[in-house]
Amino acid sequence: MIGKGKSISHTMASMSYGWNQEKDAEVVLKEFLHGDTPKEITQEFKMVQDQNYHCTKNTLSFVLSPTIEDGKRLGKEELHAVTKRFIHEMKLGERQAIAFVHQDKEHKHIHLYVNRIDFRGAAYNDSFIGKRSQQAAEKTAEQMGLTTVKQIQFEKEFNLKEIRTEIKRRHDLTMKQFQPKSFDDYVKAMQVNGVKVIPTINNQNKLQGFRFEFDGHNLKGSEVHRNMSLGNIGKQISGIHGARILKENNVSVTLASKVVDLTPSLALKITKFIIKKAIKGMDIGY
Repeated sequence: MIGKGKSISHTMASMSYGWNQEKDAEVVLKEFLHGDTPKEITQEFKMVQDQNYHCTKNTLSFVLSPTIEDGKRLGKEELHAVTKRFIHEMKLGERQAIAFVHQDKEHKHIHLYVNRIDFRGAAYNDSFIGKRSQQAAEKTAEQMGLTTVKQIQFEKEFNLKEIRTEIKRRHDLTMKQFQPKSFDDYVKAMQVNGVKVIPTINNQNKLQGFRFEFDGHNLKGSEVHRNMSLGNIGKQISGIHGARILKENNVSVTLASKVVDLTPSLALKITKFIIKKAIKGMDIGY
């Protein structure tokens, strides 16, 4: 579960959004309040807030977002319990508060509004409220048996590792299976193996790199594997490109019927690699 929080001054406008029936909103918590409309609730907040005229951002607004899977199994009673636990973790007890759940979309989430001014007229300290909201949501999720941010992050990193490994595997398969002799051949061959290769071309019409699109992920070559930077791919398919650079000083290549230039650094890297290979071959021959 993810928690976000901030102090606001536009109480009625924000609360009206929370109460928007088009979003299939349902009240899951109401503390020390009697009103049934945003206007009535705002007026009740204001009666308490008038005790502290120094504080202008006098309402606390939070959004609590369980994962999609957790949200599917959370009914009104469970959402009430989650909200109460979060309020406790934020040390916001004994204050006016109202919470709505939005379930118009697949991702169910709670909007919570708490009066920043307590019944004694004291303002709640909102320093680092965004960070503290995240931490309180994390503790709430742990205690309520919900998926935590750490778990979500672990799953993302694990899945991303799997995606990187699979793209690299398909890259290696492409190099072995098709033995591309140009960047254009490489892009087409990777497409055959289920990976979309997207050239990154700058405003000077120079090829800067490749991005790899696979299974909903879009990664730079260097993010996939260090051997999949543009320079390293260039080395692997440098036969034709390298020969042209050495013979004609031509640093242009064709991608999808469009002529683009190689950056000087990439052209130099390919040239050095070709020369090094040639020298090595001469040594072996000798």
